[in-house]
Amino acid sequence: MAFGEKLAINIGGQPAGSQPAPARNHVFVNTIQAGQAVDDIYLVTQPVLRSTTRGDFYIAMFLGDRTGKVNCRMWQASEALFQSLPKEGFVRIRGRSELYQNALQIVADNVTVVPSDKVNLEDFLARTNKDVGAMFEQVLSALTAIKDPSVKALIGAFLADEELMEKFKRAPAAMNCHHAFLGGLLEHTSNMLLSARAILPLYPQVQGDLVLAGIFLHDIGKTQELSYGMAFSYTDAGQLVGHIVQAVVMINKKADALAAKGITIPKPILENIEHIIVAHHGQYEFGSPKLPATAEAFMVNYIDDLDAKMSQVTTAIDNDPGDETWTQFKPTLNTRIYRKRVT
Repeated sequence: MAFGEKLAINIGGQPAGSQPAPARNHVFVNTIQAGQAVDDIYLVTQPVLRSTTRGDFYIAMFLGDRTGKVNCRMWQASEALFQSLPKEGFVRIRGRSELYQNALQIVADNVTVVPSDKVNLEDFLARTNKDVGAMFEQVLSALTAIKDPSVKALIGAFLADEELMEKFKRAPAAMNCHHAFLGGLLEHTSNMLLSARAILPLYPQVQGDLVLAGIFLHDIGKTQELSYGMAFSYTDAGQLVGHIVQAVVMINKKADALAAKGITIPKPILENIEHIIVAHHGQYEFGSPKLPATAEAFMVNYIDDLDAKMSQVTTAIDNDPGDETWTQFKPTLNTRIYRKRVT
């Protein structure tokens, strides 16, 4: 597929052409306060049957919608009820909210499974508020700046994979931390490419083709690591392998396919792009198999971190249920965020 060719995709919760479920007054997770009665439909994920020290069964699970997730407990549960719950599906919860160890949780008195065709999926899957087609055009435009023929061929092989590009345009960039919504991976990648195009002229020693290719491919493994049909979760491969290793495997498969057609990607170029991928988290404790060791890897790491951090900050400012001046404490940022505009 040529860099400028468009791919159409429906990122809505309904199949193209279908009618959404009737509007309803859903109480979103981020508006629930401690001590509040709860009687609404939520997306249940990761239900687990556990037992208390006295041997009584209880169910631990997450409840969520497009605004976030909250822990839920149902005491004095039965194994039959647990077996009736979907691993990922919709339930009506009747109960109450409370604070437990300074965190909100819901205590359920009654849980009823609800068919997915009875809910408005728009309430449950957050999505980008930006134009998907326009963002993809920005990505394509940025990638046209790549001049090296072998790098261009590798990127072209990914763009020609229409099924993969549909996933790329729909996937979230993460489960929770940043750009955790449909279209999030595309938005994150587009932001990073625009940032790179702006600062690359300041650093002529940096190989721009490698930076642009590395940004486009750094999270391409998220298309395989994450599941985002009804809710955001990890695939089995995502849990077992992870998006960094998956991206390297995908790159090698594309390079092998090109080689079979007589187009060889020089080994140093392939290794440098792979290094950007395996080093883009920047630190071992953040999941990077390697630390950045090239100028290009450092640039991609810091642009990635900048866009992820700003997504967390602006999302907290816009959506956090804290007071008018400060958000609640954000563990991933290690601070509360001052949200009042002063200009």
